[in-house]
Amino acid sequence: MISNYEFKHLAHCTLLFCMLAFVVTFLSSVTTLKIGEQDQFYGFNPWAEYGTLGCSILFGCRLLVILALPQVVLNFIGLTCFNAFPGKVTLKGSSLLTPLVCVRIVTRGDYPALVRENVSRNMAKCLEAGMDNFLIEVVTDKPIGLPKHRRIREIVVPASYQPKRGAMYKARALQYCLEDDVNELADNDYIVHLDEETIMTHDSVRGIINFMLDGKYDFGQGLITYASDRVMNWITTLADSNRVADDMGKLRAQFNFFHKPLLSWKGSYIVSKVYAERHVSYDHGIRGSLAEDCYFAMKAYMEGYTFAFVDGEMWEKSPFTMWDFIQQRKRWVQGISLVVHSPEIAWRYKIWLALSLYAWITMPLSLSNIFLGLVFPLPTPMWLNFLCSFVATVNIYMFIFGAIKSLSIYRMGIIKYGSCIASILFVILISTFMENIAIIMGVFAQKKKFYVVDKDISMLKKDEIKLFSV
Repeated sequence: MISNYEFKHLAHCTLLFCMLAFVVTFLSSVTTLKIGEQDQFYGFNPWAEYGTLGCSILFGCRLLVILALPQVVLNFIGLTCFNAFPGKVTLKGSSLLTPLVCVRIVTRGDYPALVRENVSRNMAKCLEAGMDNFLIEVVTDKPIGLPKHRRIREIVVPASYQPKRGAMYKARALQYCLEDDVNELADNDYIVHLDEETIMTHDSVRGIINFMLDGKYDFGQGLITYASDRVMNWITTLADSNRVADDMGKLRAQFNFFHKPLLSWKGSYIVSKVYAERHVSYDHGIRGSLAEDCYFAMKAYMEGYTFAFVDGEMWEKSPFTMWDFIQQRKRWVQGISLVVHSPEIAWRYKIWLALSLYAWITMPLSLSNIFLGLVFPLPTPMWLNFLCSFVATVNIYMFIFGAIKSLSIYRMGIIKYGSCIASILFVILISTFMENIAIIMGVFAQKKKFYVVDKDISMLKKDEIKLFSV
């Protein structure tokens, strides 16, 4: 008899395969009808009809789908080959056998109340989940005023500190902690990197302990969800649901199969061995400062370090406003572009990341196929139609899966839960629109500006919090 978690995984896989079968069959029938009409398409020459330039543009836009194929395939493998609903994490040994764990939170210090609250919450989670040998470090540009505690260390980065290679922003603060006169950790200790709004869970703490007990890999990363805690904006939160699927898809696939960050990783819920992190370092100039997590991953990949997926999830909040959402994506586009085009990283290590970036940047052109296909019919081979159907279906399904994975019908109630799931298609349209704006801004705007999204919950009116919260 299968367990409830196995049943959920089978149900999710069935839904994905049914969506794929429907979309592929539907588009194939439409294409076959168009191409198979002898009086309409036999003898139809698009090169003569649209001209060499016009036909080249139309075929070029269709072929852009190939750029997204590696990422989509990894997402598909991760979502289907590994249980997407694994259940509670159980400890594989005693936490007394693990080295010291430093939970490191980096902040500019603009929201001290938020940091103090989350330090308290995360410390409680660590103790409740059975982690004994740990401390929490808050690295900040401005004093936070944390309470004196044997497990808490507040590190204020001096304004005069200048890394040797000119690291900026968050990378500068991360590098400061690694300096010989600041670092107090031993080489065999571990660091858990969190953003200032990240909340640990019992499962994530147990997953981190298991990762350390295993001891095989230098770096690890796990799942982050965005609707498990208080929700400030439902549109941006549901728009981030594809990031949840991204963690359960490509992140698990690349770390479980290859143990390499082929398509990079994200900047929070990182577990790293101290000696490996100090060797890779965060001091890589401006190219390693806008998307410091991506540059670090590629550099560690070049150095031969290994990666693994960490069980358990952590919680974060999506941007509070759609403008912050756009600005966040714009920074990612610019930061990853700097990494991909860095001469210090060999192409054999960043080729898959480059394809993913170019697929993202050319999204406006890829989406134009929807309208160009209606205005300028173009006979295309069946294999290309299948690839287009596969990429589109998996990307749409990722929003659906991410919402199902993040939302709780028991906590929200059936009406609110159903409303969120039903609104996914509407959110996909808004998210796509915002992503396209971010891409255009990212390509043409200045590439050396680090935009920080607003995280000040206290600034929101109580009525707004009630409106947007779960």
